[in-house]
Amino acid sequence: MSKRNHQLSKRLLSLSESATLEMTRKSRELREQGVDIITLSIGEPDFNTPESVKQAGIKAIENNLTHYPPVPGTNEIRAAIAEKLKRDNDLNYKASQIIVSNGAKQSIMNAFFSILDPGDDVLIPAPYWVSYPEMVKMAGGNPISIPTTVDQDFKISADQLEKAITKNTKAFIFSSPCNPSGSVYDRKELEQLASVFEQHPEIYIISDEIYEYIRFEGKHESIASFESIKDQVILINGLSKGFAMTGWRVGYLAAHQEIVNACINIQGQYTSGSCTISQAAALEAVKTIPTESAELNTMNSTFKTRRDLLFNRLNTIEGIIPNKPKGAFYMFPDISYYFGKTAGDFRIANSRDLSLYLLEKAHVALVSGDAFGCDNCIRFSYATTESLLEEACNRIEKALKLLK
Repeated sequence: MSKRNHQLSKRLLSLSESATLEMTRKSRELREQGVDIITLSIGEPDFNTPESVKQAGIKAIENNLTHYPPVPGTNEIRAAIAEKLKRDNDLNYKASQIIVSNGAKQSIMNAFFSILDPGDDVLIPAPYWVSYPEMVKMAGGNPISIPTTVDQDFKISADQLEKAITKNTKAFIFSSPCNPSGSVYDRKELEQLASVFEQHPEIYIISDEIYEYIRFEGKHESIASFESIKDQVILINGLSKGFAMTGWRVGYLAAHQEIVNACINIQGQYTSGSCTISQAAALEAVKTIPTESAELNTMNSTFKTRRDLLFNRLNTIEGIIPNKPKGAFYMFPDISYYFGKTAGDFRIANSRDLSLYLLEKAHVALVSGDAFGCDNCIRFSYATTESLLEEACNRIEKALKLLK
């Protein structure tokens, strides 16, 4: 019997495991061994989907909406999203300029597959969501990081952007509110970036706005609102975060018709349309739960309380420099003070070492900043209870005091 040599693709071998999923896996393994782990590594709201949305999904099943959907989404959900973009963001898109996908992650991949050729560069402000560079590589592009620090609230300046652009730059991707920092670009900051992009009409701007509804002051601002660059913008959003619908897997993209048509072509070849039941539930959410709803207000108020608790608590721990996020449910403090310190067999050389140390010694799961392009930091998710946040901070402080 001959042995077959299984050769995996170079594309696959070039990818890294998602750091958030890796930490979740390691936490689960320890938990299975009986260790009491506090998990602050997961980017998921600890709220349930609103009741009216769940009922819409149930009704869709009862009405036998269980057949193949149109590839870009039903006419109803695409029209509702276009109305939402006008209602909440004052953006004018036709229903035909919307494509619904299996989560915002697929929406981003559709965009990259549509616009990138081998050798194209994609600019990514760091910190960034862990998947951005890997997605760029999957589509044949080159991820190019633009570094930021806690001192600049993890936001790039127009000058940084201009200096990073080269003849190979094809696209730029960022999130606001940001995962992992929670930073939010205000209108003036977006205007300054837009003024740079005006001079480079060949560059696509992928604006990930999945955390739009989770913000603690002011209204959400989209870079797509600047008419001079609107045709360059590929707007990404979805239902997972703001409506606590992570498991329903509904994301969407809004863009120039040519881009949307390309995404429809790509999606039609490898997944077809998003689940009909999920689309029915999403339709209910988009149409009937506006930004001032009780459900969203309750969730935002809870996250803001947790943010303040975590910020105040981390400020009391030696060597930790926390940022104060204006959105999402993450904090991204600088922890480089501990680099070079040791405790027993542990030597802390980077954020990954520190996250593994805190998992082992404090039994708190966090995600190292190197996964987000900022090795001096570490990500806390405060999508959990106040009591667990307090206990996690107590454990972390105790473990850090052992490092000398």
